[in-house]
Amino acid sequence: MRTSPSVRRRLISVAAVSATLFTAATATGAMAQETAAPQQAPTAARTEAAPGAPAERLIVGYKSGAAEAKSNKAADADAVAKGKKAGESLDFERRLGTGAALVDLGEDLSKADVADVIAEYEADPQVAYVVPDRLNKPLATPNDTEYTKQWDLFEATAGMNVPGAWDTTTGTGVTVAVIDTGYVAHSDLAANIVGGYDFISDAAVANDGGGRDSNPADPGDWTAANECASGDPAYDSSWHGTHVAGTIAAATGNGKGVAGIAYGAKISPLRVLGKCGGYDSDIIDAITWASGGTVSGVPANTNVAKVINMSLGGGGACTTATQNAINAAVGRGTTVVVAAGNSNANAANYSPASCNNVISVAATDRQGNRSYYSNYGSVVDIAAPGGETNSVTTNGILSTLNSGTKGPGAESYEYYQGTSMAAPHIAGLAALMKSANTALTPAQIESAIKTNSRALPGTCSGGCGAGLADAAKTVQAVSGSGGSTGGTTFTSTSSVAIPDNSTVESPITVSGRSGNAPSALQVGVDISHTYRGDLVIDLVAPDGSTYRLKNSSSSDSADNVVTSYTVNASSEVANGTWKLRVRDTATQDTGRINSWKLTF
Repeated sequence: MRTSPSVRRRLISVAAVSATLFTAATATGAMAQETAAPQQAPTAARTEAAPGAPAERLIVGYKSGAAEAKSNKAADADAVAKGKKAGESLDFERRLGTGAALVDLGEDLSKADVADVIAEYEADPQVAYVVPDRLNKPLATPNDTEYTKQWDLFEATAGMNVPGAWDTTTGTGVTVAVIDTGYVAHSDLAANIVGGYDFISDAAVANDGGGRDSNPADPGDWTAANECASGDPAYDSSWHGTHVAGTIAAATGNGKGVAGIAYGAKISPLRVLGKCGGYDSDIIDAITWASGGTVSGVPANTNVAKVINMSLGGGGACTTATQNAINAAVGRGTTVVVAAGNSNANAANYSPASCNNVISVAATDRQGNRSYYSNYGSVVDIAAPGGETNSVTTNGILSTLNSGTKGPGAESYEYYQGTSMAAPHIAGLAALMKSANTALTPAQIESAIKTNSRALPGTCSGGCGAGLADAAKTVQAVSGSGGSTGGTTFTSTSSVAIPDNSTVESPITVSGRSGNAPSALQVGVDISHTYRGDLVIDLVAPDGSTYRLKNSSSSDSADNVVTSYTVNASSEVANGTWKLRVRDTATQDTGRINSWKLTF
């Protein structure tokens, strides 16, 4: 018999319920309850109703021969008895249709308290299983008619996991300045457009009959052959700014068109690109004005942006003039997102991709590889879907557009490819983050996007930054009391031997943090071992709670464990001694913990 856990001190845990959808435990009939219980899930999953929220009820399945499987009175008496052993007040609530018992745990139980109760049930040979009564939330799926074509938002392989963020935030209260070609009227975007400005000072480039004015409408940027440079072909109008804006904030749930990533946000279109491109001087003024700075001759901005998207660029490293404008914008609290460039070259040789204080974005294809055209290198911060239309059009990024080849025609939707398409994915994510946590600084936004990214599913030669951005994971990390905003890393490099059939631990002391650990705590592990299937790996929190990172498996015959795990530790105090516990479950093979780290 398992000894009863000691009565633990009562810890009151108050945590916001995550909007991530958790499916309920699979219902099983009374006969099915005879089967052996499955391998235990990680502690958090066994004790929480939702991330950070301790369970308030348990679902207990008894074996068919047990009196508690048939008698409510017996189930109630069993609940009272087990509660007494665990130091809690339990109550049988009702019988489920499957025959399982629903047991109420009372109020204000901590995760540790719930674990004690679960341990009592698990020690009873008449109990087939015990699981938390988990809280389910709807995961919104837009009814936009073209949404199913937006693989970049939701596909498991190389999508950015955007729908998982929408139940937490949609970007409400945040304005994103799109510094681009301006905006051509589109009914799937109009509701989210606020005042912008036309910063093009050269009338020939402006192509609208004048210079700077308060109307950022895009008249078209078409050019005739040789108009911009000798040998250039003729180009139709791109409506580039409208495509970018649609990716960020197209109206969503309106039964038409596409869905925007931050569809609760507003777009302020700032026109800097016209015929043949746009000048640094106009772009610098747009950056300044968008972020709340003063530009001579231009009225004060009443729609100050907390995020700027610049899907534009040119050859040459970042100039001091451009860098100064960016630094000032960031200093005013505005996050600046830029495209890495489309030359299949080192982004360090392009601007604004090479500027400091920006989030420089490379493009990935539908399989998660670096897109063939995307720039790369050490100045790239993150990757996001940019698509490839060269072989299959629908592998591009679908967004709002216009059918006019010169001036505006009918509104439309079109697939584009480019780092110009990747950057607004990150600008949209930044808007979601800022809406979820208004205190975030630009540095914290960049750090959290990197920290919560995932490894590219494909390949990237030359460097694509921290990985492929993950919207749901990032938004969860910065939301609520368990938010990770700084990306601070604590590391242990002390080697610990792992002998045969033994358990070892490696500690890390965390200090200087405030509040709880994040709901997406990153646990990086570097373990050498000649048969990793023997290993069981747990993260041990300062209060002794354990989080299963890896189970042993006879089919996992490879060497070593070098990977990163994500743990919802939002109910744990951040400061204190954390441990990596590694158990070798068999003989013959040995190894060592080389290093491990926690990233908050």
